Amino acid sequence: MPSSYIPFKKTGYFSDLICDYLDQSPRLQPFYNKFPELNNFKLQIEEKQASFNKESREILVKALHSQNESISVSSKTSKNISALKDSNSFTVTTGHQLNLFTGPLYFFYKIVSTINLCSELKKEYPNYNFVPIYWMASEDHDFDEINFFNHNGKKVQWSKQVSGAVGELNLSGLDAVYEAFSVEIGLGNNADALKTVFKDAYLKHDTLAEATRYLVNTFFSELGLVILDGNDKSLKQLFIPNIKDELLNKTTFQKVSETNKNLNKLEADYKVQVNPREINLFYINDGLRVRIVENEGIYQVLDTDIKWDVETIIDEVENNPERFSPNVITRPLFQEVILPNLCYIGGGGELAYWFQLKSSFEAHQVPFPVLLLRNSVLLISKKQREKLEKLDIDISEMFLKQDDLITKVTKQFSQINIDFTAQKNQLNKQFEDLYELAKKTDKSFLGAVAAQERKQVKGLEHLEKRLLKAQKRKLKDVISRVTNIQDTLFPNQSLQERQANFSDFYLEYGDQLIQQLVLNLQPLKGEFTILNLD
Repeated sequence: MPSSYIPFKKTGYFSDLICDYLDQSPRLQPFYNKFPELNNFKLQIEEKQASFNKESREILVKALHSQNESISVSSKTSKNISALKDSNSFTVTTGHQLNLFTGPLYFFYKIVSTINLCSELKKEYPNYNFVPIYWMASEDHDFDEINFFNHNGKKVQWSKQVSGAVGELNLSGLDAVYEAFSVEIGLGNNADALKTVFKDAYLKHDTLAEATRYLVNTFFSELGLVILDGNDKSLKQLFIPNIKDELLNKTTFQKVSETNKNLNKLEADYKVQVNPREINLFYINDGLRVRIVENEGIYQVLDTDIKWDVETIIDEVENNPERFSPNVITRPLFQEVILPNLCYIGGGGELAYWFQLKSSFEAHQVPFPVLLLRNSVLLISKKQREKLEKLDIDISEMFLKQDDLITKVTKQFSQINIDFTAQKNQLNKQFEDLYELAKKTDKSFLGAVAAQERKQVKGLEHLEKRLLKAQKRKLKDVISRVTNIQDTLFPNQSLQERQANFSDFYLEYGDQLIQQLVLNLQPLKGEFTILNLD
């Protein structure tokens, strides 16, 4: 299954910020530490090794063994967890929400990118160990973002009334989702496998975090993936100094606000992804996850009666650190405090907010990780490739906006030359002579010539559009065939990986899907992957 590649910039689906990062634009260099190249990881190893102590490693390993004792992990995963006690062992991390049945397809790309980077690093630096980590975003509370996935263009949704951190949600109502999904996918070995893993994950566990851990372990444990839940008291204890700083000094707010101003000063259309709050923490307890605010020395859980003064909130932090939950801005710091991490792998939106955080990391004296854009993939079947070949359409043209694709196809298949460039050039030559004549008269005649030129150019452009429209009607059958392929590859005119669920492809390819991702994804290549299936 050979792959081909297209630069991210040429896909039209990635922001200027991400494209400039991949091009190593000098104006972005102040906002990250080291660019993701193999030779830069040696320096990152040395920096992290000097800052991460033995005690933190022992607490981490103990927590990971405890978190994973309820599932059957592979010997490779177990060895990876134990290896983290060694000062020569480091992690590569990706994170994702606890989406129902993994949510969008790119969930798999994130994890395979992480696993494959560890393999590449091991080949380059054989004296070190590299452990792939999936960070479960169990403390998030936005249920509407995670309670569905798309299968075959249809929304499979879990509906219920919820509050608090999603990882602690009970799984009531998922039996009905299972029944509906089972009917939808029908019969067959791969369908049976999907039903089994869904049932075992969601109908045989108590919470969404437990179900997600089981599900991800089922697919990736044999590849050595370690699953981490940050919602853990022992791990939060390592973060106590940072929690106190957040409450008392508001360092994150100051540093990120300053960075945002510097990003806005750049002569580029960069969108600030997140804005910091004065306190970037939630209080999490008994189905509650609500922001903490402070007013004149009194701390309060917003819209509740829970309050502290300075002394009592510090006591609460020291006695119950697990009740303090980082938000999107402080979660990366928490991650890097508790892990011997070298690199974070994320999507474009994630990396965009990481660029806002470097100065905050420096203020906390925590090494800023290498930031790597995850692999993006377009999966294309043999049948789809053959259709495009018959139409003499290159796969890269499928990334065009549909109106642009239709225009390109119309011009390609039209037996009439729709491009009036030659006529426009001839017209311009004629008016050059008229302008020379006009220079010998008064300015009013010169204006009349210019007005006539604009009128005739617009006339040609109008005729060109009319002819293009007529040819589109004439070639509607060809255009329909092309757009049908594009609609399949780019559902809702969006990237396949953002719309489809892995189940769409697992039904046909089974475990071969993951195997081919592992064989073909090159995390440091820096280009969009087009993976040929079959």
